[in-house]
Amino acid sequence: MQKIETHRLILRNFSEADSQGLLEYLGNPRVSCFLDERTSTLEEAALKVQKRSKDDSYVAVCLKDSDYLIGELFYLKEEPDTYSIGWNFNAQFEGLGYANESVKAFLKYLFMQLGARRLYSYVEDDNYRSQKLCDRLGMRKEGYFIEFISFTKYEDGTPKYENTFQYALLKKEWLKKQSS
Repeated sequence: MQKIETHRLILRNFSEADSQGLLEYLGNPRVSCFLDERTSTLEEAALKVQKRSKDDSYVAVCLKDSDYLIGELFYLKEEPDTYSIGWNFNAQFEGLGYANESVKAFLKYLFMQLGARRLYSYVEDDNYRSQKLCDRLGMRKEGYFIEFISFTKYEDGTPKYENTFQYALLKKEWLKKQSS
């Protein structure tokens, strides 16, 4: 992926120097969908960084002044032109507008560089920050799935199913918003 610079951030491929930053937000995932990504050691983080560095569908979000990793954006392409998108950020950098700033640039990249026609994102019903972010980005709430997916289990071993919203945005909707 080509490096993208915003006012305060750099979006780029992962590099070896990102292991500590990745460990900080994957060491204790706050959202259930990232529980299977939990990372306990710097060595585990380095292996994940190495894998992500070879995969353009993972985008490192770094502070412009220090190039320090504070989160990631990612996509999964569904042929021919639909992309499922998501993000995960270090809690220490919440509330500063970094997610909004980086995802706006990510949407532009997906629509204008990769030719996306439609983007969508799944957000658990208790993940209020991501819901607000989707709203700010102009994504529309398309659905609400009851007991949609399980990422964890109750103490008795039975699966705990998550209620999940689906948000989406079409390129033509995004373009209209850009021109207004």
